[in-house]
Amino acid sequence: MFYYTYVLECINNNSQKDYYVGYCKDLRKRIQTHQNKTVFATKKYYEVKLIYYEACINKTDARIRELQLKTGFGRGYVKKRLRSYLQSGIS
Repeated sequence: MFYYTYVLECINNNSQKDYYVGYCKDLRKRIQTHQNKTVFATKKYYEVKLIYYEACINKTDARIRELQLKTGFGRGYVKKRLRSYLQSGIS
């Protein structure tokens, strides 16, 4: 059994992009809830797309990683990790 830390690319009606970081036990189900607009934090977005995830064996480790990715250092890490994707402009 794994726990997942994930990053979503969220696009609003003006094509502006925001990023949402979370963690969960069932990644497919959680992404579906975001896309069905049943999650308060992301329901205002026109499109929500999974762009990055990590798997952890322990729930606490996944939660700690979520908190790390929400910091300035963590956001920088994600930007470096996804450099090619983010520069390509492909959504």
